[in-house]
Amino acid sequence: MTTTPVTCPLCEATCGLAVTIDDSRVTGVRGDDADVFSRGFICPKGASLGALHHDPDRLRRPLVRRGGELVETTWDEAFAEIERRLPPLMAEHGRDAVAVYAGNPSVHNTPTSLYGPAFYKALGTRNFYTAGTVDQVPKHFAVGNLFGGGFTIPVPDLDRTQHLLMLGANPLVSNGSLMTAPDVRGKLRALRERGGKLVVVDPKRSRTAELADEHHPIRPGTDALLLFALVNELFAASLVNTRDLPVNGVDEVRTLAAPFTPESVAAHTDIAADDIRRMAHELAAADRAVVYGRIGTTTQAFGTLASWLIDVLNVLTGNLDREGGAMFPLAAAGQANARPSKRRGFTTGRWHSRVRGLPEVVGELPVATLADEILTPGDGQVRALITVCGNPCLSTPNADRLADALGRLDFMVSIDVYLNETSKHADVVLPGPTPLERPHYDLALYQLSVRNVANWTPATLPTDVPQEWETLLRLTGIVTGQGASVDLAALDDFVAGELAKRHDVPLGDRRGPERLVDIMLRGGPYDLTLADLEAAPHGVDLGPLMPRVPDVLGTPSGRVELAPEAITRDVPRLAAALATPVNGELLLIGRRQLSSNNSWMHNLESLVRGKNRCTVQLNPADASRLGLVDGGTAVVRSRAGKIEIPVEVTDTIRPGVVSIPHGWGHDVDGTRTTVARAHAGVNTNVLADDQLLDALSGTAALNGIPVEIEPAGA
Repeated sequence: MTTTPVTCPLCEATCGLAVTIDDSRVTGVRGDDADVFSRGFICPKGASLGALHHDPDRLRRPLVRRGGELVETTWDEAFAEIERRLPPLMAEHGRDAVAVYAGNPSVHNTPTSLYGPAFYKALGTRNFYTAGTVDQVPKHFAVGNLFGGGFTIPVPDLDRTQHLLMLGANPLVSNGSLMTAPDVRGKLRALRERGGKLVVVDPKRSRTAELADEHHPIRPGTDALLLFALVNELFAASLVNTRDLPVNGVDEVRTLAAPFTPESVAAHTDIAADDIRRMAHELAAADRAVVYGRIGTTTQAFGTLASWLIDVLNVLTGNLDREGGAMFPLAAAGQANARPSKRRGFTTGRWHSRVRGLPEVVGELPVATLADEILTPGDGQVRALITVCGNPCLSTPNADRLADALGRLDFMVSIDVYLNETSKHADVVLPGPTPLERPHYDLALYQLSVRNVANWTPATLPTDVPQEWETLLRLTGIVTGQGASVDLAALDDFVAGELAKRHDVPLGDRRGPERLVDIMLRGGPYDLTLADLEAAPHGVDLGPLMPRVPDVLGTPSGRVELAPEAITRDVPRLAAALATPVNGELLLIGRRQLSSNNSWMHNLESLVRGKNRCTVQLNPADASRLGLVDGGTAVVRSRAGKIEIPVEVTDTIRPGVVSIPHGWGHDVDGTRTTVARAHAGVNTNVLADDQLLDALSGTAALNGIPVEIEPAGA
């Protein structure tokens, strides 16, 4: 029996776990008290790592469709099927006839993070989609234009702030999002214990709002109006202080904010003008303050404007790049925001989707239009799809339409550990090892960490399943004409060589992800190697966040561009919304759940047991008005579709709003997820409208969706 330190790869908190193994069986998982970052914190998802490893429904062998059924086959036969069908399709219809969808788990997977880009580049398609456009792309759009890099995202310095204004976020449940911070509850309690203040703006009295000093139940989709009113008051009360930050565009922002007075937005936001003024004054007066917004602010019709205004407030109150404010992490593995800036600026719309003309942002197109690209005939029609650790049939808008579209493809490949609601449509399914059977380093999330740390986890258990990096290299061989029997060592040398050139370091003599992580560490901003991390299994603490402006800025001017035209051109649309009277329609929002991570962890009994959590929550006043009762069943309709769902009446949600969690809907035929099917829930993305988007980034508006609701059978 051994106990091994492991970095949890299941959400953004990157907690250290102590995993006990007895003869290849996981017998216990607890928080690692010695972990330099999480200090023993653990959540239900991390505790389920052993159950995930031993899940009997996980695929261990490839599946190939024969006679309409997916059957187990050998790895060579699976790759032979891909080689037989994919290259001819590309030769006849072009590379854009193949689309890629990369899901959220691919970001939490070091091999797919490192080798996925090599495969995608070799594939050469512009039809690249990820979970980002149902999540966070408006933030990338905003910071790219403000600071010059799509991943130059400032995060709250939680350990030192005295005033935290949080919008559309529930980190006590999400464990942080675009903010890597284990034990957020402990950090927020410490904030209050040192005399600080937590203010939460959210239509629901969430677990985070319960902990707050102040909660404002805003009307969904109006965050940008509230934020602009706060900006307006800062100027009106002469509270603007940008300190010595290099900033362009302050006067332009003053002009843009002029119509958005606290009085003018009060009726739309349902927050009183006096409260808005007080919030602005307290934010400006705090010794160290920060504004933070998350999925409630990004997945709405004004997602980019809201994301932009959050950092406009951080700049105007003098809290950007300041201890206790919004600061830029310095990732150890030389990620994009850690390398010296080339001052090239940020560009979007380098290409557009074929059918709706939606723009590319950070290399991807909005997934809301993927079904259009499959279903609409003509040159460039998507005829094949490759999904990488993703389940878009549950996680993207107008989900029924996308599921129908997948059934019409000529060919589909899924890299996935489950036969789920999406991979069931595939012609070939290629599984990967469990998290304990592969190495791990959080390449993406340490860019967003509230403290600079680094931690490497080697593969803990052996496996007979090929590593995903080997699978991706074999696919690269197929699409480059080298075939599935490509020399993996030679191709790995090529990928490593390109990375070593980029980081200006020697190639090294390791193989696979170990070598690539070592290259990035040696090319990073600290004097670190992979050997250093191997010698520190509980992680390396690289210290608190430090000021990084102006070096971190990638704008051509070398200054913060506070009023970029690419963003401010959408302000007239917001002003038009301000001029539209408020109606009484019901608005749908999502809901985070501590034991859930999108759609991909519902097949574990420990995470779904207990009462049904997939309910529609609504306020008692709305329930009474609509004839709905707690425990009854409701029909919820939107322009896109309708669902039937159990009713939960609760005063934690404001009137005029209904809430349904995402990631559920496991009651479809053809899957092999026994536990998930027994706790199926309902797919809220059947209601999500693929026509309702953030105008700038094309990101789906999953919050603030107009719906109608009535008792089932009415």
